[in-house]
Amino acid sequence: MKADFTKLNRAFNPQCIAVVGDKRQSNFMWLRSHSNFKEKLYSVQIAPEEIEGIKALGVENYSSLRDIPEPIDLVIVAVPRAVAPRILEDCIRKDVAAAHFFTAGFSETDTEEGIRLERLLTEMAERANFHLIGPNCMGIFNPRIGVGLAERGPHSGVAGSVGLISQSGTHAVAFNHEAHLQGIDINKAVSFGNGIVLDSPDYLEYFGQDPEIKVIGMYLEGVKDGRRFLKVLKEVSARKPVVIWKGGRTEEGERAAASHTGSLAVTQTIWDTAVRQCGAVSVFSMEELIDTMKACLLYTSPSPRDRQKS
Repeated sequence: MKADFTKLNRAFNPQCIAVVGDKRQSNFMWLRSHSNFKEKLYSVQIAPEEIEGIKALGVENYSSLRDIPEPIDLVIVAVPRAVAPRILEDCIRKDVAAAHFFTAGFSETDTEEGIRLERLLTEMAERANFHLIGPNCMGIFNPRIGVGLAERGPHSGVAGSVGLISQSGTHAVAFNHEAHLQGIDINKAVSFGNGIVLDSPDYLEYFGQDPEIKVIGMYLEGVKDGRRFLKVLKEVSARKPVVIWKGGRTEEGERAAASHTGSLAVTQTIWDTAVRQCGAVSVFSMEELIDTMKACLLYTSPSPRDRQKS
């Protein structure tokens, strides 16, 4: 399924977000992380013991997505995995632009039930041409309008010119904080986890055409469609710098990557050669990713003389 940029624009720049299944046990993590969201924020929760806490946050709660009285651009799903197909069905019927499934426990667990449920979600989404982000991920970050990665730093609301695409939610959050301390800030980011419908080439292609993003960083544990990934990488790298940190570089790392997001890995030599031929830059750590992106930003920024001319 090829990504629809109109739907991705709505997801990355939402005017209405609904959070499904947030709980007191997690300190209402997703509702709190969107406390600075500048547009409409709703909750969907049916557990009576949770609704009082949601209302205390000043968020309107509904018992179903379909009851929310306006179009929804982004749904954040934090329900048990067995409930995930039912929520996806509601998203499809509501004609939601995209849904980020924080819910985990699918193919990355290597269990029969997890694999079955992931296959079901994939089939449902592809049949409906629905833009599912994840599952098993931290989703979308757009600091300019308060769309958060569940952890908000003191720099919330500061938007830079960097795009980040990460299979790992932990690395996405860490990059956000570490890069800010070193003077560069995210414009848009996505943690896409298992990537069962939208995968890294979809986000890379989308960020490649975004004029606000000057440099793209990626953390990948593997790619599912290598031919398509390299094609998109070559096209985007011709327009703006792309810096890639590849996880799972050792045999132990490959096993860890597979258990984390169910990714398939390739040998390091093949990967580095392919990335270099596409015009992108390979790095080997978070520190190198940040340093290289910082250098790319300095290289692509106008000089003081150019700025004076403009």
